[in-house]
Amino acid sequence: MRQVKIYDTTLRDGTQAEDFNLSLWDKIRVAQKLAYLGVHYIEGGWPGSNPKDLGFFEEIRNYDLGSTRVAAFGSTHHKDKEPEHDSNLQELLLSRAPVLTLFGKSSIFQVKEILQTTLERNLELITNSLAYLKPKVEELLYDAEHFFDAVKEDRDYALKTLEAALQGGADMLVLCDTNGGTLTSELVEIIKAVKKRFPKVPLGIHAHNDSEMAVANSLMAVQLGCSQVQGTINGVGERCGNANLCSIIPNLSLKMGMESLPPEKIKRLTEVSRFVYELANIRPNRYQPFVGRSAFAHKGGIHAAAVKRNPKAYEHINPQEVGNTRNIPVSDLSGRGNIILWAKDRGIDFEAYDKKTVKRALDKIKDMESQGFLFEGAEASLELLLRASVGQYKEYFRLMNYRIIDQKVGEDDPPVPEATIRVRVGHHEVHTAALGNGPVNALDKALKKALERFYPRLTEMRLEDYKVRVLPGKEGTGAKVRVLIESRDAHNRWGTMGVAHDIIEASWQALVDGINYKLLKDEQRLAKT
Repeated sequence: MRQVKIYDTTLRDGTQAEDFNLSLWDKIRVAQKLAYLGVHYIEGGWPGSNPKDLGFFEEIRNYDLGSTRVAAFGSTHHKDKEPEHDSNLQELLLSRAPVLTLFGKSSIFQVKEILQTTLERNLELITNSLAYLKPKVEELLYDAEHFFDAVKEDRDYALKTLEAALQGGADMLVLCDTNGGTLTSELVEIIKAVKKRFPKVPLGIHAHNDSEMAVANSLMAVQLGCSQVQGTINGVGERCGNANLCSIIPNLSLKMGMESLPPEKIKRLTEVSRFVYELANIRPNRYQPFVGRSAFAHKGGIHAAAVKRNPKAYEHINPQEVGNTRNIPVSDLSGRGNIILWAKDRGIDFEAYDKKTVKRALDKIKDMESQGFLFEGAEASLELLLRASVGQYKEYFRLMNYRIIDQKVGEDDPPVPEATIRVRVGHHEVHTAALGNGPVNALDKALKKALERFYPRLTEMRLEDYKVRVLPGKEGTGAKVRVLIESRDAHNRWGTMGVAHDIIEASWQALVDGINYKLLKDEQRLAKT
């Protein structure tokens, strides 16, 4: 089997999509999830472009991503400077990323109109930039921007830019369909021309989806010999998006016989897809191939009856191969399988319990999902639920009542929220209050204030992120909301959620799960020492 490396650029190219925003800590969590999926490269961003990306490269050094390599992205040096004096190249080196991806201009139009320099100077920029970086980095990739359009414009010059990159020491040439307008028939002819000129040079493909061809073009590029595919989870990206890795990965492995990710990792694909949607606070595309909730749904009576007899009647793969489920009653078995595998990764051995226990857990999850819960991005809430289903839940405290007062005195003065709370810990009852920057912050402070004397380690815990999504419905301002909270301490970072008509109640559910998860993990760590 020929190996194809997966290069994920969700954290860089993907974040250029409208309405797709990730905080620094969101990016760290997505990077961890991508490493869990097993992608070969994670492009963390452009360290010279903004403080968030620079912060990502500083923080990600503290995490073990296994065999997954982190890449930093940047451009060739400024036309009026030399490499050693170019701030962009210096920021790339300061990122300490083991892999650098440098892009340069392939198109005469881009060189003259956008870069506003000569064709010869552009070739110098490419060679000199790469040559300067080569001795200072483990792996150096060259991204030939606008390459396919450049070949249509002037093939000879486009190929000269690749020669310039090789002279500079590029380890791989990545051919980029930046405007996303190349048809597959055109791509075939162009890649064959590149292979003829550079028969032994490793090639990659970076396709955009403006003509709905990104996945097809990426797969065809692999058939023609490209050994690296770049894309994003769920195909997110500027304009119409990037090549969708959630379609590319299973097609490569399950249909084309290519070695990309191992089967046990591909089973995590649906989980990772929904995790990214949830952290970005975007409603998942249920009709998305392979990983969408409707990808294996059979509503039509004839179809459903046929699938019950033999799933191959209307399914091109077994949904379990990508971690998805069949959406008809017969799918209970595949649902059990997903729960067993997920729980096993968290140290919960469902195989030691009878089938009724697993079914109760599955039914509970389905019931909660029908109410609006979505556990992608809230793994801590799901783990607590599963532990409760097998009798491993411990009640660290019990709510007696809480009250929120959000008082506004003057028209120009900000409101002053105050939370009052009564909780019981064992035989002790605590009544306390706290002010906050908002009602949820006040509630969080009051709860921790009540509990810290019993559980001092709660002082380590921080609320890192808070997201609210109004769930679909006809109730308007009375609709249900889903709250996703991200918390952290010195050891870990975790997500919890709550769903209710009342935003405070939904927030309370997520806050309680967050504290319970913290106390559970502290207890487990102490037990190991």
